[in-house]
Amino acid sequence: MSDSNRHAGLNLGESHGEADDAADSALFGFWIFLMSDAVIFALLFATYGVLLPGTAGAPGPGPASGFHLSGTLLETLILLASSFTFGMASLVMKHEIGTRYLYAWLGLTALLGLAFLALEVKDFAEMASLGAVPSRSGFLSAFYSLVPLHGLHVAAGLVWIGVMLVQIRVFGCDTPVKLNLLRLGLFWHFLDIVWVAIFSVVYLQGLIR
Repeated sequence: MSDSNRHAGLNLGESHGEADDAADSALFGFWIFLMSDAVIFALLFATYGVLLPGTAGAPGPGPASGFHLSGTLLETLILLASSFTFGMASLVMKHEIGTRYLYAWLGLTALLGLAFLALEVKDFAEMASLGAVPSRSGFLSAFYSLVPLHGLHVAAGLVWIGVMLVQIRVFGCDTPVKLNLLRLGLFWHFLDIVWVAIFSVVYLQGLIR
């Protein structure tokens, strides 16, 4: 394996000097964090699978009555688009195209993330208006343990993007900023993967039951 492919993530290349050398150990530790986060989501997926039939009897809200696939599909497309825009920001940083372009792509990523959260909150409000609240049944308790946790991660990612925009403004693209952007990229793409799993397991599978 060549030196330019030393870790699973965006390899900056030799032109970035210290940042490229430090990325190996810096990203390894963050991968461990992501794997621990993945275990938490895996446990919640398992809990959801077990409690899926627990809809408090026939009158209780279930996936078919509580989920709206069109809205969730739009949320999915928006989040996937945000992963693309963050990828573009990462390429701008790697090829040192210009700070203003980095700002633009990160800002667009943040706007897409905000749109995703706004639609998700709207979905939760509509479910609550139908009486589909966590205390109603085991199914809804498991649902609200899993899906909003992902939303909280997206919110944390948006705060992180805001912090990075400030750091780029103050410090420029120095080594710590580049490493933090690499970590943030892994985190953001991880959230995309988790959401695709949620969309497939919770929404698609739930509607065909």
